[in-house]
Amino acid sequence: MIKKLLTLLLLFFSVNAAMAASMDTLVVRIKAMRCEDCAHKVSLALNGKPGVEGLQFDLEKRTVAVAFDPAKTNTDSICATLKATGRYKPSTYDPKEKIRRGMGLKADEMKTEADAELIKKNLYEMVGMDSVGPNLAKGYIFVRYDANKTTKATIRQKLLDMGFTPVNYYTSKEISFAYFKIPAEAATDETIEKVLSLDGVDDVNVNAKKGSLAITYVNTETNLEKLLAEIKAEGIEVKK
Repeated sequence: MIKKLLTLLLLFFSVNAAMAASMDTLVVRIKAMRCEDCAHKVSLALNGKPGVEGLQFDLEKRTVAVAFDPAKTNTDSICATLKATGRYKPSTYDPKEKIRRGMGLKADEMKTEADAELIKKNLYEMVGMDSVGPNLAKGYIFVRYDANKTTKATIRQKLLDMGFTPVNYYTSKEISFAYFKIPAEAATDETIEKVLSLDGVDDVNVNAKKGSLAITYVNTETNLEKLLAEIKAEGIEVKK
């Protein structure tokens, strides 16, 4: 019985390995693909195409990797399908090209010029960093970076490791920010998921070192007191 099971497992992995070996991958840039909704529309265009076996998106680079069966389709046909969308036209992806991206991050713990200088020093040491602009008056940092060399997640993690709790920053009047103290043991991915599920919440981050919970929210959909009440209702101990 065990021998038969092992034989079946070997057959299964052999078949899957053969299938994987028969697949080709095309990576293209789609400069108009700026958000998850855009990626969804690209998925709708390609997923029904014979021979397309899988899609992997990178919105920072604005690329899609298309796994396809060369016996059923080819790169020219895939590119033609994308061109036919009108908006999501493909272009060549060069991993050595400089892909400039920018993002704003709110960082409430940044209080002094020394904090700002520390952030600049550490972020400029990162590979792919173009510019770092802390704004002490508004408590945010704007960075520009090469998406072929680093990522938003890597930059955010660097700030977390330094003792800051960064969340998305926008200049819209409809956007506000909240900062709460929480027990260090509550600074978990589970807490992030719970708070992200609340109405009006755009972004959440936690920092166990600081015992902090930072939130970006849409103030036309919720407010500080409502957020506080809802977070407590989720069983998270918080205080302003």
